[in-house]
Amino acid sequence: MPRQFQFHTTNGVETAEIAVRGRQVLARPMLNFGPGYTAEERRALGLTGLLPPAVNTMSEQLKRVYTQFKARPDNLAKYVYLNSLQDLNEILFYRLVTEHLDEMLPIIYTPTVGEAIQKFSSTFDRARGIYLSIDEPEAITFALESYGSNSGDVDVIVATDSEGILGIGDQGVGGIRISIGKLAVYTTAAGIHPLRGLPIVLDVGTDNLELLNDPNYLGVRKARVRGKQYDEFIDTFVKAVHQTFPNALLHFEDFGANNAHRVLETYRDDYCTFNDDIQGTAAVVVAAALSAVKAKGERLSDQRIVVHGAGTAGIGITDLLCDIMVREGTDPEEASKKFWGLGSRGLLRTGTKMRPFQERYARDSSELKDWDLKVPDRYDLVDVVKNVNPTILIGTSAQPAAFTEEIVTHMAATCERPIIMPLSNPTSKSEAIASDVIKWTQGRALMATGSPFDPVHYAGIDYHIAQANNALVFPGIGLGTVAIRASKVTDNMIAAAAIAVAEMSNATRRGSAVLPGLQQLRAVSAAVALKVAEAAEEDGVARATLENPIQDIHELMWQPRYPKVRAVLEVAQRSARPTDGRVYEPNGDPITDHFANAGPDEIAAQA
Repeated sequence: MPRQFQFHTTNGVETAEIAVRGRQVLARPMLNFGPGYTAEERRALGLTGLLPPAVNTMSEQLKRVYTQFKARPDNLAKYVYLNSLQDLNEILFYRLVTEHLDEMLPIIYTPTVGEAIQKFSSTFDRARGIYLSIDEPEAITFALESYGSNSGDVDVIVATDSEGILGIGDQGVGGIRISIGKLAVYTTAAGIHPLRGLPIVLDVGTDNLELLNDPNYLGVRKARVRGKQYDEFIDTFVKAVHQTFPNALLHFEDFGANNAHRVLETYRDDYCTFNDDIQGTAAVVVAAALSAVKAKGERLSDQRIVVHGAGTAGIGITDLLCDIMVREGTDPEEASKKFWGLGSRGLLRTGTKMRPFQERYARDSSELKDWDLKVPDRYDLVDVVKNVNPTILIGTSAQPAAFTEEIVTHMAATCERPIIMPLSNPTSKSEAIASDVIKWTQGRALMATGSPFDPVHYAGIDYHIAQANNALVFPGIGLGTVAIRASKVTDNMIAAAAIAVAEMSNATRRGSAVLPGLQQLRAVSAAVALKVAEAAEEDGVARATLENPIQDIHELMWQPRYPKVRAVLEVAQRSARPTDGRVYEPNGDPITDHFANAGPDEIAAQA
């Protein structure tokens, strides 16, 4: 396919070469600068008369769109507005979100995106991304190729099968919006160019009866496919992605508990894959734990840790915490004994049913014979806390108010600075409310939460509550992986991300948050990327070399600014060296290129 346009950066200056004209320019979100085009650019691109006469700076445009955003009556309306802006003027969208990150990240990402996903079929307006159906596995490669990107044009792919969406469960085809939202965060936080991210939904049906009975539902109208057919579909998809986009990071998102660990373990050693719910959640929670432990002047290996909700996310957190303890010098078997995990049947213990990935942390029944239990043979959270006297309590259970006053006050009575992390979101599913925990511990708790909470004022001190938002880690993991062209994502790379975030935190002063704020997101992402790239080199999975790591990472991070414009009749083809994945001018100078190809209908329109 002929290229419609390309963005390339040389010596820090981004230029857009544009081979389409007139309304074809304004129809493409990455090219539609609206009244931001100068008179000269309008003449060159055939836009004269197609825009109002005034030329606006980006600052003037930002004031206008921010006023429009603020006028929306609720968060879902704000989401719809931002979604429309992204489809109209993508650069302006990213600049707006970047300048109002604290306010808008909860709109384009969790928690508001959850409501948007639930209403996908009724609010659908424009297709974005790729929709792959379980009924057409033979069409996967064709769909990937039809997207219009060449093999070296995609850096990050976010794919979901929509079974475990954001605490709201199976959402079928609507899960495409979590893939879109994740990529928006990749761009906003880590500067992954918008043209180099690809959102995908793997539509394998749905067990959501409300969706199946909704006449407007846009997905495959059948019960969720499982077993051999599901596995074969995933296998076909992963191999097709690797063949079509061999340098891309494949980010698995919101797979159900029965599949998430299994799919990741199946492919992580052979392909560049990453699961944010397992590895990203683990990294940000471990960062909070490391920061909190440092504030207490202790080691992670000194802690006793209870994990309420030892499923996909909970065990992912536990695995990484255990690995960090081993790095500190603790014997691996001894490290695993510092954790008590609770699943749907209470405490994980030998002789009870559990998933394979939970077995490592099952407690032997001989350890429990002297426990004092409220109900014989039941090992609920309150029993575990009162018998273990944990120093860290982690909640990934989606059970609201599970961390009761009885539990929290017991922790405070047996630990001077308890670390308490109610991580389930949205807020309605949080295991505890921040203000309650601060009050019940007389301000001694070190906290991280899954949902955002306002600062808590207690006894004359404002306690800033850290949000353990995966956005602090996954964009930097992606950027570091892309920068170094890693062949796979290793445990060492995930641990490096956690350590990088922890190093940017200082919770020694009472009331300080144990994690950086979202306003630091780009700086945090860059720091994470540097550590991840360094770990990839240590592990021998890097396929490129960073000669000047800080500068190289900085230059890779796209900035949402209008580029210089060059009207061309034909977009020049550039060459890529397979050894490092970078793109080069004919004279050998390295540049960064971002391409967009024409589809058949667009070629006809140009003709």
